[in-house]
This record gives sequence, structure tokens and C-alpha cells, in this order.
Amino acid sequence: MAKPVTVYVCSHCGAQTRQFFGRCSSCGSWNTLVEQLQAAEPAADGRRRRPLSAASGAAARPRRSASIRAVGEQPLQRLGSGYGEFDRVLGGGLVPGSLVLLGGDPGIGKSTLLLQSARAMADRASVLYVSAEESAQQVKLRWRRLAQPVATGEAPAVDGVAEAAADPDLQLLAETDLELVLQELEALRPAVAIIDSIQALHDDQLSSAPGSVAQVRECAAALARIAKRQDTALLLVGHVTKEGALAGPKVLEHLVDAVLTFEGDRFASHRLLRAVKNRFGATHELGVFEMQGRGLAEVSNPSELFLGASEPSSGTATIVACEGTRPLVVELQALVSTTSYASPRRSATGIAVNRLHQILAVLEKHLGLPFSRFDCYLAVAGGLEVEEPAADLGVAAAVVASYRDLTLPPGTVLIAELGLGGQLRPVSQLELRLQEAGRLGFNRAVVPRGSGLGPAAAAAGVQLLEAGTVAEALVAALGVDPADDRA
Repeated sequence: MAKPVTVYVCSHCGAQTRQFFGRCSSCGSWNTLVEQLQAAEPAADGRRRRPLSAASGAAARPRRSASIRAVGEQPLQRLGSGYGEFDRVLGGGLVPGSLVLLGGDPGIGKSTLLLQSARAMADRASVLYVSAEESAQQVKLRWRRLAQPVATGEAPAVDGVAEAAADPDLQLLAETDLELVLQELEALRPAVAIIDSIQALHDDQLSSAPGSVAQVRECAAALARIAKRQDTALLLVGHVTKEGALAGPKVLEHLVDAVLTFEGDRFASHRLLRAVKNRFGATHELGVFEMQGRGLAEVSNPSELFLGASEPSSGTATIVACEGTRPLVVELQALVSTTSYASPRRSATGIAVNRLHQILAVLEKHLGLPFSRFDCYLAVAGGLEVEEPAADLGVAAAVVASYRDLTLPPGTVLIAELGLGGQLRPVSQLELRLQEAGRLGFNRAVVPRGSGLGPAAAAAGVQLLEAGTVAEALVAALGVDPADDRA
């Protein structure tokens, strides 16, 4: 069998060369040559060979749409990952034959999450864990550390015998050769396969180093073909660049069915799982975990993580943010002080700084507060990133409360978007936000006028304070007029 021939193709102009150069000789672009396998030669009679389907070995033929069963009609059940938070982000669990790409910073807990999920799924289905970055002994050490405490009356594990009996369908393979991994997938045909990581695999048919664009693309494509053919749910771990984006070619994100990101602050214990792309579910769901001594644990009530001290203080306000269908009660903290520089400083943690600039401009325009002569610092408690505009009124209340050295009454939440004209705009899922606020003991909510949720608020035990403008809202929340110098 002839050895496959590779060529280098310019990603800008499409020119081909058999040798790598730093600069394309056709268009002059630098670092655009990407290694690819050369296309198959045409048949001896001059006609191109007809492609065969990988599943049947026969030529693929079109079928009537009525004869094709939809995804929802197929007798395929989602496989639970063992974590409700993980399943929430996936849309209800793993779909057979799907590819999920999980990315995150080094040390954030990607391998820990997948190994714990593999242990949980092995009780119901066969699982293959391919470790391309660690040896089998290293994975086994983490396996034992993440194991649940031995129940009373059970014998401890001896040389892994009890562990193997507890996870009979969890197979471990420490390998970086793509061909060997594909052979094991074909032989075992597991229900779930985990590749940790895709950047560590390499294809011997390509001369480039593991982790290069060509290697990542070809390895992912080969894994995708076998996963689709035998209905194996495939979980891929992906590296990230220093900018936080997933490393490798962009085609990798187009190839998979779901792209998840695992986020978190190294100085905080909680971790957030988000979906950037999901063909089988929503992309705005949020999963919350907490890193503990025995691995990751689900957080059933994430609002407690993002609430500060129970004692109210100056410059704090409470909002209810929504991440998909999950409401989160979050505390905002603001500090306004006289500037010592020609230009005042603006700093925001967890809120876009441009959003803070816009809110300060609205307050200065419509309330006459001279924020252009004051430094302003804003932070979201717990390290959460709040992107939705429903936090605008809470930001304005925290800033004004710090400027006037006022304290908002305890049990008050602020939910509204702030327009450039100073008016309050309605937000989505207001009833869900009020229910979460009432469940945590909040009894007053400042909302835009005309929300029409009086009965729902009463059922949640929350008193609605409706306002049409930011001035009215701050008077209702603080009890004084913030534009009054005597306040």
C-alpha cells in the first residue's frame, strides 16, 4: 500500500506546495500553509471513484423525506452524565452519536469533571476513557482520590479489585496514536468515549506535530466518523489559548455538536459550565459546581454563592440575573470616591465597563450627579459574569447609594433595564425572578411600571414597587430623592 502523500495548502489563496514555507509563494501571506492529505487520484478510466458510505459500504442514495425518521422519533434515549448540572447544560443528557467539545483553562477541572461523569455513567453503560496526556497510573491515582467514601460494612479496595467491581464498564486507555484509539473504539463499541485531550492525539499519516491545525482537524474528523457510525457519544477535551479561545482550527467547533466552556476563578471554589454551541439543547443554560477535596460537587442553590453578608452596607444592591432558565440572586458592590487624577477611573469586575460608563452618563444627565469628578469601582460578589441588561437598575442603585452614603433597605431587589432616556425597560422572565427572590426571603422588588405581575408577586410574597424612570425607582428603593443635596 502506497504511503499517503501530504501537501501544504495556503488558507488564503488555496495554493499548494509539497514543502512547508513560512511564506506562501503565491499570495505572500505568512504562516498560512496548512498540511493536508492529498486527494485520491482518479480511476484509470478517468472517472472519479464514487464515495461509499461508511456505515453500509454501499453508495449513498437519496431517500424520500417521509421515510427518514426525525431525531425526536428515533428510539434513542439520552444518557445521563451522573450530574444534573452537566445534563442541564447538555439539554438533558448525552445524545448517542453526538460530539461534545469541552474547553477551559489549565487546572480548572475538565479532566476531573469527565472522570467523575465516566464513573457515574459506567453503572449504566460502557465507557471508554482515553488518556492522551497522562499515564494509566496517574489517572488511577486521581480515580482513587475521587472515589466516594467506603460505606459502612464494605471492605476497602485492595489493589483496585473493589474499584473494578464498582465500575465494570469503565475502560481506561492511555494512548496518543489515533489509529490505535480508532481500533479500540471499533472493537469495544462503547456507549460513551472520552478523549483527553484532542490536541494530544496524532495521526502518523501527517508529518506535523501533535496539536497543530492539521493534526487536530484530521483526528477530530476521524473520531467523528466512527462516533456517528456506531452511535457513540464522544466527549473531547480541548485546550484554550492565552486569550481564552479554544485552540486549534475553527472547523473543530463546526464539526462537533456541542461546545462547552468550563470557567472559574483560581482563587474561588466554584466553577461554571456554559454552552457556546448546542445542536440538541439551549445555549444559555448554566451549570454550577464547587471544587472540593474529593473533586467537583454540584451546587443546588447557586444564589448563596453570589450573595454577600447578611448585614446591609453602603453601596450594595441586589439583583436577580437569569442564566437560561436559572435565576440567580446576585449582590453588586459599588465604591464612589473623589478622583485624584485629571480623568476619573472606572473599574468593573463582572460587569462590562462600557455598560458602567453608559449608566454613569445616564445618572449624570437625568439626576444631575457629578460622576465625571469621581472614581467609580463596581464588582459582582462571587466572581460571576453578569451580561444581561436586567442588572442596570441594580448598578445604578449601588452607585448612587455609595455616592450618597446610603443603605438600601434589607430584602430589596432591583430588576430593570435602564434606557438612555432614563426610563426603565421591562426584562424577560420577571415572574421566575420574583419567585427566586421570594424563596430567598426578599420581600420588595423594584420593577418597571406595567409589568402586570401583581398576583404572581403576591404569591411569591414580594411587594412590587413599580417605577417608570430611574429617578422614581431610586426614590422607591432608597426612600429619599438621590438628586436632593440634603439626601
